[in-house]
Amino acid sequence: MSNHSVADYDKELETLGQKIAEMGGLAEKMLSDAMDALVDFDTNLAQATINRDPRLDLLQRDIEENAILAIARRAPMALDLREIISAIRISGDLERIGDLAKNIAKRAIKISTDVRIPRAIIGLKSMHESAAILLKDVLDAYAQRDVERARSVWMFDAELDALEDSIFRDLLTFMMEDPRHISFCAHLLFCAKNIERIGDHATNIAETVVYLVTGESLPIDRPKGKTLLSDSPSTVE
Repeated sequence: MSNHSVADYDKELETLGQKIAEMGGLAEKMLSDAMDALVDFDTNLAQATINRDPRLDLLQRDIEENAILAIARRAPMALDLREIISAIRISGDLERIGDLAKNIAKRAIKISTDVRIPRAIIGLKSMHESAAILLKDVLDAYAQRDVERARSVWMFDAELDALEDSIFRDLLTFMMEDPRHISFCAHLLFCAKNIERIGDHATNIAETVVYLVTGESLPIDRPKGKTLLSDSPSTVE
């Protein structure tokens, strides 16, 4: 491979990294704004969050297309191949995080006129804070190729599951106290499930970071807490 070709190839890998960084920043922003919209019953912010999703989708498609072209043109080996495969994997997880944040924003709009129970959202805020830390840490781990930080994210997922379990119990209590709270709390239950799944995608990224740096895979069975909400579909059309 000529020096010119090597320089071009390095540029292609750099571009993939830049697009991942943009996706990560956008996913973090969507999650933060979606939760702010839910807490403050801010339908305008919720809609703005929803409107950002197409950009995230476009970036993911660009990364996949560029990665496939790089493989076809360069036939990369070892670390270079892992760089490209990791970009594809991480972009997919970030796209899904954006979808889950968008879903929270949609539910914020749906419950904006419901009977409000501010204390019911306290646990959800705590869960969001934990998920946001996981997402930030794993994006930093990717940027810095920090295996130990990635492993820490992977291990913390069980705590997020435990928070979801606690929120489920609290919201169930609110619904039993007053049937008027059922619709509101049901939406919050699915928001909690969406945040838990965001944590799952963060741990997926952590696994990819470990694979990228070491070429090894983490165990298939990650630490999990007990969750009480079923895995029924939690999307809002």
